[in-house]
Amino acid sequence: MKQLAFFVDVSACSGCKTCQMACKDKHDLPVGQLWRRVYEVAGGGWQARGPAWVSSVIAYHLSVGCNHCERPICVEVCPSGAARKREDGIVLIDGERCLGCGYCRWACPYGAPQYDEAHGVMAKCHLCYDEIDAGRQPVCVTACPMRALEVGDLADLRSLHGAAADAYPLPPPSHTEPALVIKPHPGAATTDRPSFSIINREEVGREGR
Repeated sequence: MKQLAFFVDVSACSGCKTCQMACKDKHDLPVGQLWRRVYEVAGGGWQARGPAWVSSVIAYHLSVGCNHCERPICVEVCPSGAARKREDGIVLIDGERCLGCGYCRWACPYGAPQYDEAHGVMAKCHLCYDEIDAGRQPVCVTACPMRALEVGDLADLRSLHGAAADAYPLPPPSHTEPALVIKPHPGAATTDRPSFSIINREEVGREGR
């Protein structure tokens, strides 16, 4: 069965947040609701090597939406059956059946589902399934000036770019098996992960772990 997935080239992302703005514009999202968030991450420091000090400081941006997981915990915990997974792997929330209870939000390690106060239901990135069904890419992908985002079949993306789905501040991929492939920043592997921190934690909200 086909599993659609996001590819994120962290080494190319400039942090312009055009993907985030395109998503808000297409879906007319209110202030405070972000279906796609761009994390600003910095880490590293300085190490003494003999008489010299050597820098390991790096900074990068990570664009994150719903990862349409292979094992979506939001679908597992939804008491009304509103959360479901299409045959192509896209995870949807049916607003007609949603109770607005927030279980999906509590369970999702990525904080993708968000409460829609205007309609009293949960909502999230649905991979612009209308664009997908028309043979086009989601608006976050087409809007990116750096071409750092792509949507395709998970197996194909892994074949092209490797199977990595882990980058700070994301949780371990073993939790929900996200349909996500990440090309990391080249400096990330040479910097101690505990030294990383989220610079825009207030903007990304409680999901900024």
